[in-house]
Amino acid sequence: MQLSCKNKFYICKCNFVAIKNMKKSRNTLAKTKISDLLTQSKNALSHSEIHEFLDGFCDRVTIYRVLDRLIEEDFIHKIVTIDGVVKYAACHDCSTVKHHHNHIHFNCEQCSAVTCIEDVEPSFKLPERYKVHNVNFTVSGICPNCI
Repeated sequence: MQLSCKNKFYICKCNFVAIKNMKKSRNTLAKTKISDLLTQSKNALSHSEIHEFLDGFCDRVTIYRVLDRLIEEDFIHKIVTIDGVVKYAACHDCSTVKHHHNHIHFNCEQCSAVTCIEDVEPSFKLPERYKVHNVNFTVSGICPNCI
């Protein structure tokens, strides 16, 4: 459908909404493989670990795009380890009604595994006029597999 309009920045709202919804719900084979990998993993995985597990199935840029989309869709969450490495983990206890990531992440100092400990929810109190958008609690030590 072509619209004639003097304003070159005119956007048809009905098409914009359709494109936005289509982009959000789009499933690709790469997205399916990455989400399955993260769902089945007991530990959080880094981008390079995901790339290694996929064994050349898709390139690094595609993995980053899929990870960004899965975060945007609240399917996974991002964890920064004590070494500054970004890892990704699937949401297990979240629902469409209640989505939260306020749990502890355990980072093993020996094997570098990062595990979500979802039954422990840390609490803290901030001064007035602070608004929290994201919480990232990482506890380091030795995991049960390395003791």
